[in-house]
Amino acid sequence: MAKKKGGVTVTKVWELCEPIINGLGLSIWDVRYVKEGADRFLRVYIDKPDGIDINDCEKVSRAINDPLDELDPIDESYCLEVCSPGVERELIRDEHFQQFTGADIKVKMHRPIEGIGKEFAGILTEYKDGMVTITDQSGENKVTISTKDAVWIKLDDFD
Repeated sequence: MAKKKGGVTVTKVWELCEPIINGLGLSIWDVRYVKEGADRFLRVYIDKPDGIDINDCEKVSRAINDPLDELDPIDESYCLEVCSPGVERELIRDEHFQQFTGADIKVKMHRPIEGIGKEFAGILTEYKDGMVTITDQSGENKVTISTKDAVWIKLDDFD
């Protein structure tokens, strides 16, 4: 579900920030450039195996701020936010789906699926070429959907 919110801007920011963030021992989860009301936000989501804290966000923000100003990929003024993708993170890229095969997920569809509805949960059992197979908790029922038909697919933190 390679959504590119912000298009070329996102690609430029990703290419600039990835080596900087990797050099800090972290990885990029996602980059989004969005307009909310009258304001624009450039959000860089970072991750690491043992989780992100505020210090990681601050360290990345400081490290990418000047290079972003120098690259100047965005014409209008914006607010830079560096954040964690969270526990119930949205799965977006191919590598996200591959990494979390076997995990509990929840899905919201653009249109309801007959017999299932618009929102449902299950286990991510397979991902290939933009198609996600979800098995219910009993292991008896499966549904395969295109990521393009989903509003979002997120990890489901039951705990």
